[in-house]
Amino acid sequence: MSASVQKVLIIGGGFSGMSAAIQLRKQGIETHLLEIDPDWRADGAGISVGGATLRALETLGVLEEFLEQGSVQEALEVHAPTGQLLQTIPNPPVAGANVPGGGAIMRPVLARILSKKVVNAGAKVRLGYTYSTIEQDDEGVTVTFEDGSSDRFDLVIGADGLYSKTREWLLPDAPKPRYSGQGVWRAVLPRPPEAGNTMMWVGPKLKTGINPMSKDQVYLFLTEDKQIKERVPDEKLVATLKDLLSTFPAPVVQALREQLDETSQVQLRPLEGLLVPLPWFRGRVVLIGDTVHATTPHLASGACIGIEDAIVLAEELASRSTLDEALDAFQHRRWERCRMVVENSGRLGQIEIEGGDKEEHTNIMRESMQALAQPI
Repeated sequence: MSASVQKVLIIGGGFSGMSAAIQLRKQGIETHLLEIDPDWRADGAGISVGGATLRALETLGVLEEFLEQGSVQEALEVHAPTGQLLQTIPNPPVAGANVPGGGAIMRPVLARILSKKVVNAGAKVRLGYTYSTIEQDDEGVTVTFEDGSSDRFDLVIGADGLYSKTREWLLPDAPKPRYSGQGVWRAVLPRPPEAGNTMMWVGPKLKTGINPMSKDQVYLFLTEDKQIKERVPDEKLVATLKDLLSTFPAPVVQALREQLDETSQVQLRPLEGLLVPLPWFRGRVVLIGDTVHATTPHLASGACIGIEDAIVLAEELASRSTLDEALDAFQHRRWERCRMVVENSGRLGQIEIEGGDKEEHTNIMRESMQALAQPI
């Protein structure tokens, strides 16, 4: 158990918050997790992950479940809009032969795997619930909940996402989330026989692709430049995505396009980013995950760096003699890696929007993957 922390509150039950609960319970720390959604849902269709994410999931103890319920891919196949194969980019393992180099899974499936692990670990979970106030002093943090009750903690972890209430309170002058100028479409479709690996078709203005998430499903994605963040009415989602896919004559894409219907879970999400400068903590309250470093999906590493935050924070709490030392060590171990992911992902999006230098795009991808392969 940590020398300075015996009781922790985690605000937010997303991937970062759940990962923190899992790792803290391994140390025997009394862990409370607060999640505002009464159904503890995970928004989105599929999630692509690289070898670094799979390494982090192995640390959490859920890699076996991921491999059973998700899918792993050995490479990314890049095609022209007509279907001609341009390049095959391998996904080399980064953590030994037992940890694949890349994969994908339904986001709700991964959330269920992690939430089950949290509950089985003995964390005290409160769903459909939030807090009213946080007050801290040298000895601890008093949190008052929306029902008027209160409790006392040694540490509060803010993991409540891009539009974090906790960040607004703790760091009122922090940057706000920034729209990138791109939106991403996603849909869930049957897995075509050709989809042994991740497949991508790159046009002059649009990029689409599929990633196998299980033995029988893929998620389709399409990035679109959109100067203004806008919402497409639900009743127009399928038709609009079909129109966008019509610009890709590749037979595989057109076969997928024909299968799109109201059951395909079509979504459009604006791509937003955020990088909060250090410090990420004040006193006994620390922020992790999207709360301080939300990224666009160009490096498929947003979940990765949030889960890694939880792992590193737990390590530092276990190894440092004081809480202040642990939190300071945590943020300095995480800063450069998280900065790299957020800024490089943002630059990749800019290059796509501007039709910029493809060599720069390739170099950023390669250098980023090499950096992510390094231990945390």
